Amino acid sequence: MQAYEFINNLIPPLKNTDISQKALTWMEEIRVCVLPVVDQGMFKGFVSDELIYTLNDPNLKISEIDLEMASCFVFSDKHIYDVLRVASDHQSHIVAVLDRDQTYRGVITMEDAVSAFAESFSIQSQGAVLVLSMMMSDYSMYEISRIIESENAKVLSSFISVDPLDDSKIKVTLKVDKSELRHIKATLERFGHRVIDHYQEEQESNTDQERIDNLFRFLDI
Repeated sequence: MQAYEFINNLIPPLKNTDISQKALTWMEEIRVCVLPVVDQGMFKGFVSDELIYTLNDPNLKISEIDLEMASCFVFSDKHIYDVLRVASDHQSHIVAVLDRDQTYRGVITMEDAVSAFAESFSIQSQGAVLVLSMMMSDYSMYEISRIIESENAKVLSSFISVDPLDDSKIKVTLKVDKSELRHIKATLERFGHRVIDHYQEEQESNTDQERIDNLFRFLDI
């Protein structure tokens, strides 16, 4: 699931010589609020409709605007996880994709990224989600997997994020292949792991909306 696989070719880049009015027209046509700016094949940043409206000059060239989020990009060979991380870091719904020589390839929207996860095996497969809270120094995926496997279950996916209630700790979100979590939760707690949340799926739940809901629970966004 490399980034280049999910480039959205319907979102065109602006050039430095384009004017603000053209940017707004394109944004309205394709229903986005930001567009990438590319100069001689190199990504320069994004321009937003909010910024253009603030400047209030429809004939202003893009080159005369201080662009935003010049570091909001991933390399084309990076995993889709990195797209979500960069989007989260910049609070952006769009991320640029570059080759290793910095050549612009396109952009990925968060809708595209969510669709990629919704199609992934770990999201679609039956199971449940556990969320653990711990110090980073206590984190061992090997140890956590060993405990879960002792209950005849397997970890399908994992995701680490900073605990918003305590930045000295991390949250470890786990998708496991069992819908019943009672014994797994009890065993983890017996070994000193703090389970702060869990989400169990009904065996028959298989609709697109439920898979999307499970995705957001998994990513905790």
